[in-house]
Amino acid sequence: MMVVNKNTASASPDRRVEWHNIDWRKSNKIVRSHQARIVKATKEGRWGKVKALQCLLTHSFSGKALAVRRVTENRGKRTAGVDEATWSNPDLKSQAITDLRQHGYKPDPLRRIYIPKANGKRRPLSIPTMKDRAMQTLYKLALEPVAETTADRHSYGFRPERSTADAIQQCYAVLSCKRFAKWILEADIKGCFDNISHEWLLNNIPMDKTILKKWLKAGYMEAGNIYATESGAAQGGVISPVLANMALDGLGGLLAEKFPMKVSSRKPTHKVNYIRYADDFIITGKSKEQLETLVMPLVEEFLQERGLSLSKEKTKITHIDEGFDFLGQNIRKYNGKYLTKPSKTSLTNVIRKIRKVVKEHKMIKQVKLITMLNPIIRGWTAYHRHIVAKESFAKLRHEIFKILWRWAKSRHPNKNSQWVKNKYFKYIRGDAWRFACENKELKQKSTSNNQPVIYKLVDPTKLPIKRHVKILSEANPYDKEWDSYFEKRLGYKMYYSLTEDKPLHKLWKKQKGKCPNCKQFITTNTDWDVHHIIPKSNGGDNRSSNLMMLHINCHKQIHNRGSNVEAGSN
Repeated sequence: MMVVNKNTASASPDRRVEWHNIDWRKSNKIVRSHQARIVKATKEGRWGKVKALQCLLTHSFSGKALAVRRVTENRGKRTAGVDEATWSNPDLKSQAITDLRQHGYKPDPLRRIYIPKANGKRRPLSIPTMKDRAMQTLYKLALEPVAETTADRHSYGFRPERSTADAIQQCYAVLSCKRFAKWILEADIKGCFDNISHEWLLNNIPMDKTILKKWLKAGYMEAGNIYATESGAAQGGVISPVLANMALDGLGGLLAEKFPMKVSSRKPTHKVNYIRYADDFIITGKSKEQLETLVMPLVEEFLQERGLSLSKEKTKITHIDEGFDFLGQNIRKYNGKYLTKPSKTSLTNVIRKIRKVVKEHKMIKQVKLITMLNPIIRGWTAYHRHIVAKESFAKLRHEIFKILWRWAKSRHPNKNSQWVKNKYFKYIRGDAWRFACENKELKQKSTSNNQPVIYKLVDPTKLPIKRHVKILSEANPYDKEWDSYFEKRLGYKMYYSLTEDKPLHKLWKKQKGKCPNCKQFITTNTDWDVHHIIPKSNGGDNRSSNLMMLHINCHKQIHNRGSNVEAGSN
């Protein structure tokens, strides 16, 4: 058996490793320590120290192991690059760690595919090979602490622990009051990822320039032909969002310098505020003239240095009383009252998506249709649950009912409406029109009377509206000074994400939010399994004392070793 030397932080080129014997707790601790030191050196402006620490991290065994783990656990783990290779078993993952070397490294061209956009156009997506994804993840571990330390305060896209809900809440902070700004510059960068200047990235991104240049110039393969890339950071690359964010960082500081806020005055004088999510951003102002003559030229000059420009068709200046769409939500003042609602486009799109699923599965079993629709409904409502969305949720429910009623009637053209209702709609907790059914093939093993499982469609109106607590703008997840703050936010997020599954929430709380195997937090961004301490085959049951939540990889590791960990251990 190949065994890992747990006392060594870095791996020699010919060293072999057994995947299921890796000490993930120690690997996470080493990487976390390096990242915290990078943050400290960045804050002190010691860029030579930053470079040395980055080199130490990217050459460490712990960094390489975590990089391979991340690319083999995310949603794209089964998506291959031009070499058609995936790392689907422990032996391939172990070999990948050994092969992750900087010396002689040459990235493969990216596999180019296209995905449809809302406006009918197609967005190019470039997919690296697994090895290139792992190498990019490795360098992202070393670059992201720098990016988080130097980032614009109100940038929220592609950043850890930040979300669209934070950006929307910041809009409320700068637009809601009567004395605040009334004009908004809605800006969109034209082909941001495709047009970023390679020269600017190579001159300004604090990482290994040789490796970065190889990624930027790797090219892409389409229809059997290889094409060179002269600009841009490929959409689909692991490190591309970090590069794009760092290219756009600085605009917030530039605006704050040109339009300083008077500290002694409670009333904002200039009313210029900057909020960005990825390449979409808004800038508020006290007048249309201020945004047109002072702000826009500044923005265009900033972008031009980076090879970018504003999209004329998407960039416009709007008054708050007219309202504007931002990140799928509509922000507007109604007779002076600030309200954020789901945008009409967003609601139309989700209804259209549901209608398409139902139309394409006219003869599918009801239980399967429910399992297909529930994730769509849950995802859309969860995204909008932090705003004024009750009216939109009720409209979505009504439209779904009409779609499903037509579906049910078309299956039984010779039956009357009452018969159709009794077959497809059940009386559940006061609702006589709940789209639900019994799955007689599955029985609830936890019940003594062996009742069939009831599958019911999610009711959007039952989801409670819960206001989002915005992240503090200066918070840095890689800075140890903010550890306690992020632990509290993690608990807050998981509490509301697990509200529908009370036993799972109690289990997560019992473990203090951590995986007992690797001692890392189980978050909404990580997948998990429920592990039986005493297997069911040996007489184990589903009581909480016999269960624990584990990361998927940790669960596999425990079963492979044939060992166990104590429930609720810290």
